[in-house]
Amino acid sequence: MRKLVKTFWVKRGVFGKQFQIKPLNEVSLDLNEGETLGVVGESGCGKTTLGRTVIRLQEPDGGEIFFAGTEITKIGEKEFRHFRRNMQIVFQDPFSSLNPRMTVYDILARPIRIHLKLSKLEERSLIMNTLESVGLKSEHVGRFPHEFSGGQRQRIAIARAIITKPKFIVLDEPTSALDVSVQAQIMNLLKKLKEELKLTYIFISHDLSVIKFLSDRIAVMYLGQIVEMGSADSVVNKMLHPYTQLLFNSIPIPDPAKKMKFTIDVSEIPSLINLPSGCPFFDRCQLRMPECSSFRPALIEVEKDHSVACFLHHKAIYE
Repeated sequence: MRKLVKTFWVKRGVFGKQFQIKPLNEVSLDLNEGETLGVVGESGCGKTTLGRTVIRLQEPDGGEIFFAGTEITKIGEKEFRHFRRNMQIVFQDPFSSLNPRMTVYDILARPIRIHLKLSKLEERSLIMNTLESVGLKSEHVGRFPHEFSGGQRQRIAIARAIITKPKFIVLDEPTSALDVSVQAQIMNLLKKLKEELKLTYIFISHDLSVIKFLSDRIAVMYLGQIVEMGSADSVVNKMLHPYTQLLFNSIPIPDPAKKMKFTIDVSEIPSLINLPSGCPFFDRCQLRMPECSSFRPALIEVEKDHSVACFLHHKAIYE
């Protein structure tokens, strides 16, 4: 994707003035086939909007999205249906994303009937095989979503996403609504399916331990922009941007004798209505410089496979 922009209009109060916010502000990134890109950031930074816009559940207001070499932002819905089969999403809450009036069979049969046009025998065989691949049994096909646990419902949602044999899946915090033990099962399932089906993921989460476990590369988002991106090892071990340092230093230490130390302001994220004119992290950063107040730093590769939008590291390139 190149310079992706998404805007919304919000109103303060019943008769209040309308304001424009940009949860995506010229976001650019490349996603390699077969990899998992972890997207991390605080609530409200634009992670979910990014995932929905990439697959055109929400239409972008600017920029370009390329899929398998084709620019898909301007093609019509009829032509886009071919791409829709190869682009799926798993939502955060499986209970609200599954139709409570449909059985598991009907939930899984719907995408088949839209995209694959199989015979009844082929359809049933595919549904049974897909259920088995996500750890469910054939006896579950006649049940409704409310008859399952949270982990089982998420397995159904994953089965729905993979049943059309897509190439690319957006995972929008698929484990955040689950117990810790169930989270581990779902993460292992996602990893297994990626290897077996040769899938490409965008994995959205605020849980840094999950991001580190599943991701090949990590993109750190802040106020609608990517402020740091690189290989998972590089981002976790080096943390070039002050905001990335804040995120990872916020992870609780399982030792009551140790105190968490913050070298950066840990106040709440600013409103998207009143963004700083320069660097979006300017108001919270104790390492800010004069130019940070007026100019927005671009995302520049400062080391091999490690980019950062911060003048602290851009200066080192040009010196």
